Amino acid sequence: MTNAEILRIAMEQHAIDANCSPDDFTRTENVVVISKPNENARRYLSLPFFCDLITYGSNIVASVDEQIYDFVKKYIDTKYPHGCFEMPQIHHLTNEFIKYGFLPCYQAEYWLPDVDVLYELPCRYDTRVLEPNDLTDLYLPQWSNALSPARPHLDMLGVGAYDDSKLIGLSGCSADCDTMWQIGIDVLPEYRRQGVAAALTSRLAIEILKREKVPFYCCAWSNLGSVRNAIKSGLRPAWVEHTAIEKEKALEWNDNMHFSKNV
Repeated sequence: MTNAEILRIAMEQHAIDANCSPDDFTRTENVVVISKPNENARRYLSLPFFCDLITYGSNIVASVDEQIYDFVKKYIDTKYPHGCFEMPQIHHLTNEFIKYGFLPCYQAEYWLPDVDVLYELPCRYDTRVLEPNDLTDLYLPQWSNALSPARPHLDMLGVGAYDDSKLIGLSGCSADCDTMWQIGIDVLPEYRRQGVAAALTSRLAIEILKREKVPFYCCAWSNLGSVRNAIKSGLRPAWVEHTAIEKEKALEWNDNMHFSKNV
């Protein structure tokens, strides 16, 4: 699979999610569409979107509720493209969306493999590929990024690192749609900064590609450890996405993040 094929698959899936054309992501002008449910969308999405802003770098595609169509079109056409995803411009979205009971919430950078630089990185610990049956007993707090307790049936594959018989690192992937599997990674604190995360992430990305699926990875811009891991693992930034959700859910999510020891 080439880099061009990988990117095209990602855009085709995004077109399903956003109710637009794959070519909309490569235009120079911005695009606003009305969001609609789709049974083939990424399985963790709550559709239709109230507002979802997506950029692959050349423009912004906005998938929105029809109530805010005109507002969002003006917003993305009058702010310089990158500024639409940054403070203080986001406050304009907050002030408008709260009228409808929504708030800007999720913002993340998504990564795809660069097959020209992707290779299996060495690991000082033993590693092995784990199939779904091997993951059954691993739905524990220390592996909450690698595995998905809320959707265990979607966890397709993992790569574990072992210090003797002790599992010290785990990368896992979930089949979030038919063509793309999302990678998550956890390493026990005392084993970090030894290259374990990158070794497991790169190995899993290769295993996913062998199965003719596209691996993708997500992290917050401020999560520099995760960003460094992505780069070291042979992944490259592909798109940025910003999603608004119901006010109550946004505030609940914010409270949970505030009190989490992992943040």
